[in-house]
Amino acid sequence: MDADFRSSFVREHAQAKAHPALVLNADFRPLSYYPLSLWPWQEAVKAVFLERVTILAEYDEVVRSPSIEIRIPSVVVLKDYVKPQKRVAFTRFNLFLRDAFCCQYCGAKGDLTFDHVVPRARGGITSWENVVAACSRCNLRKGSKPLSRSGLTLRKPPRQPGAVELMNLGRKFPPGYLHQSWMDFLYWDAELDA
Repeated sequence: MDADFRSSFVREHAQAKAHPALVLNADFRPLSYYPLSLWPWQEAVKAVFLERVTILAEYDEVVRSPSIEIRIPSVVVLKDYVKPQKRVAFTRFNLFLRDAFCCQYCGAKGDLTFDHVVPRARGGITSWENVVAACSRCNLRKGSKPLSRSGLTLRKPPRQPGAVELMNLGRKFPPGYLHQSWMDFLYWDAELDA
């Protein structure tokens, strides 16, 4: 096999991996915002052939098989509506998202842990209503002391978020890369230019 052909094939194939498809529900809204509902291009092409999605936008790049050439989908919409979950899982990620990725004592961002407002050593439980995001410094400062004796105050009381609330919070943290073809589907409630 010719070395130039081989290297160009490898380059084209590697580029195709970097073309995710935005996946929209049948109501034309993303399945999730954070993380953004993206499929690898291979999954999008497979869903097209299985007739599970409709292509709304495409990249300029194509993928080929011996008998077919198809432009890589950049936006697909599901043909069947997927009912969103109403219950929000209690996970570290969702907790940090609820607290906007900042310490609930000092407001610092980054280097986050979680803290039990009523310490477990004093009977506190691990629940939405008792756990908050905290930076390491504030978490160590509070330790197993009650909040009133720690010298810290909460920015807002912890509570269980709803699924829609978390989805809306996720919109504030867009991924590092947003393809131009996705914009019309990500911010449909933004004010339109006149």
